Amino acid sequence: MDDLKKRALAYHEFPRPGKISVQPTKPCATSDELTLAYTPGVADAVMEVHHDALNAYRYTNKGNLVAVITNGTAVLGLGNVGALAGKPVMEGKAMLFKRFADIDVFDIEVDTTDVRSFIETVVNIAPTFGGINLEDIKAPECFAIEQELTSRLDIPVFHDDQHGSAVIICAGLMNALEIQGKKLGDVRIVFSGAGAAGSATARLLKVMGARHIMMTDIHGVLHKGRFDEGGLTGDLYEDTSFRTLSEAIAGADVFIGLSAAGVLKPQMLATMNPDPVVFALANPVPEILPDLARATRPDVLMATGRSDFPNQVNNSLCFPYIFRGALNARAKRITQSMLVVAVKAIADLAKEAVPESVLKAYGLTQMHFGKDYILPKQFDPRLLERIAPAVEQAWKDDISQKE
Repeated sequence: MDDLKKRALAYHEFPRPGKISVQPTKPCATSDELTLAYTPGVADAVMEVHHDALNAYRYTNKGNLVAVITNGTAVLGLGNVGALAGKPVMEGKAMLFKRFADIDVFDIEVDTTDVRSFIETVVNIAPTFGGINLEDIKAPECFAIEQELTSRLDIPVFHDDQHGSAVIICAGLMNALEIQGKKLGDVRIVFSGAGAAGSATARLLKVMGARHIMMTDIHGVLHKGRFDEGGLTGDLYEDTSFRTLSEAIAGADVFIGLSAAGVLKPQMLATMNPDPVVFALANPVPEILPDLARATRPDVLMATGRSDFPNQVNNSLCFPYIFRGALNARAKRITQSMLVVAVKAIADLAKEAVPESVLKAYGLTQMHFGKDYILPKQFDPRLLERIAPAVEQAWKDDISQKE
């Protein structure tokens, strides 16, 4: 057993199994406190909520409670490992919610691959929560699940593999392009991977001004003549003569990989425009390793999904704070404008001086905006201070514009 595996398993097992627990927020050490916490005192809180459902935000933890829900069909890069095997990841998500944004979480593993059954399960338990975070559900089912839950529930529904990925990739790309001296509206962007993360990222980039995007998957370029055109990803098919990734990437400025190890060959990278941007985000092994990419193209700006290389693109930079803002606003959904302000807040923060506490957490003496630092680090306390209020205000602005 290698050292990392040994330490990871020990971390999850000791001193008690798992990564999360439930702790009371009120005292219950005397008979009087027991009377208030449970019978008969609890009946008064019950009736207040019965008379006005909004009182649940006043007398229960609904307003600070998120469900992290999976069916285990697309866990990390491990595939369909099943609901129970997805639980360590869901507990990890819960830990990050609490550590970074003080949000309480119940992780829920739903043992079904049937879309209708999954949706009805979430709808039936939704009254417990102030928000729903969908996680590790395979495409294309995840699109239909998120869309229907968003339409049926009056609390935010956020599929992190789609929208969390989109926010953090867009934030990193905005800064990477600035460093490389390019503009989003001018560059050619090629995706490897058109699943949940790739599709959502491409759509958000278009909202933010990208005009030249081409998607590829295991079958090649998503072009208008393909048999699988349409459905929930039909808007991403292009009218093009390109059929392969190698054809599409020649003369491109940006590669965004959300696919598999080794997909981006050195000879493909060599055909990209000067000062290319490569986000090789497959985990644990990226589409191209940074050392190989730089040896092929010294002018490349690289990012991966790994913490042992510079420029880790990781959803933990955004999802706790987007939910914090949404919960604070008592938002009923996650809107496009909430995602856009999160992108801008994250991108802007990377350009500021890094606090000493963050440098210490990573064992570094300096970090500054540039090719090896395009995104803030997870332990930067300013993420909460910047993103959550911006998201909260974006919801309020959305509501005021509709009134």
